[in-house]
Amino acid sequence: MTTPMLLEEAQTRLLALVEPLEVEHVDIGGALGRYLAEPLFALRHQPAADVSAMDGYAVSAGDVSGPWRIIGESAAGHPFSGSLEAGEAVRISTGALLPAGSKAVIVQEDVARDRDHLVMTGEAPRPENRHVRPRGMDFVEGASVLPAGTLIGPAQAALAISAGHKYLPVRRRPRLAVIDSGDELSPVSQPCAPHQIPASNGAMLAALARSVPIDVEQNGPIPDDLDALMTAFDAAADADVIVTSGGASVGDHDLLRPALEAWGAKIEFWRVAIKPGKPLLIASRDHGSRKQLVIGLPGNPVSSLVTAYLFMLPVLRAFLGASHPLPRAITTRLAEPLEPTGARREFLRGVWDGEAVRPLTLQDSGALSSLAASNVLIDRPAHAPALVAGESVQVFLLQNGGYA
Repeated sequence: MTTPMLLEEAQTRLLALVEPLEVEHVDIGGALGRYLAEPLFALRHQPAADVSAMDGYAVSAGDVSGPWRIIGESAAGHPFSGSLEAGEAVRISTGALLPAGSKAVIVQEDVARDRDHLVMTGEAPRPENRHVRPRGMDFVEGASVLPAGTLIGPAQAALAISAGHKYLPVRRRPRLAVIDSGDELSPVSQPCAPHQIPASNGAMLAALARSVPIDVEQNGPIPDDLDALMTAFDAAADADVIVTSGGASVGDHDLLRPALEAWGAKIEFWRVAIKPGKPLLIASRDHGSRKQLVIGLPGNPVSSLVTAYLFMLPVLRAFLGASHPLPRAITTRLAEPLEPTGARREFLRGVWDGEAVRPLTLQDSGALSSLAASNVLIDRPAHAPALVAGESVQVFLLQNGGYA
């Protein structure tokens, strides 16, 4: 039996198997939640001309003490059509183009107006262009505004539009197949006998996967039968990623490994030194010009979600072209003490209130109640000493319902 692999090594080996999917160009709305497949360059200057950063009055350079005669107005979207001479001013609003001949803006709080006459009552701007947004302040035409691998969110969408783009290059959505297996599983549509448990993992994994833009299909529950598993794999033959729950251990009824080998898949590695989630299995299969990946997750629901968070989601992000597909931890402090850990790295369910994290008492890998109550995973290294309240810990944020 092989020695369980360290988490970072397993994640690195898995991500090395991923080849980003084909590039397609979609509108800005369709690109949200996806990742840029190529660097994005500006097609225009922003702003396209000098504009005012404040409401006030535009005057010429060196003419910031007054008095002035007001000769017109420049409003956002309605520029002043003339030009300024010394001793003249134009009323200007935030975002409006500076008139020809003007180089400074006096804010309205620093002046007094009497009909068409304007006098300084406050301090002149220092430097004179203090309240001016110069042409190209944000970016210039041809500049790189977003690197490849950037996640497209609201701000990135606005920047892309401002840079002159209507469509963005992204990777196509990955196709994910989720297979729930085990004789003990009862379909959701049927009554659950005492010797059964409801088949909840498939729905949980599909819901977690939908936090990234994918196309997902569920299949199961599949009985512990080699032919049934191979039929399920055949049904998922066009998927980029197949995720199974259950059957990845070493019991007499754990058939995932022999089913995959009979289906033509190669076992890349098996078992990771984490708790929960040790019996993780990774396989690959050549399918035409591309490689399918199979992620065999443990059947216990908490183990299944933890390993999906650490392996399934990073793989889906990598297929989408993310520059940083792995989850990122943050540092917080403990609200309660923690016991020392054993030989495996542990991920404990906890509740984080934004200032401190409280580990939940029930940590059994079959306990869905504490999983639903948690909003973080507390990352504890192997052989870590006990910690007291107030000490620092690393946590991973879960998007996990009501507490998130």
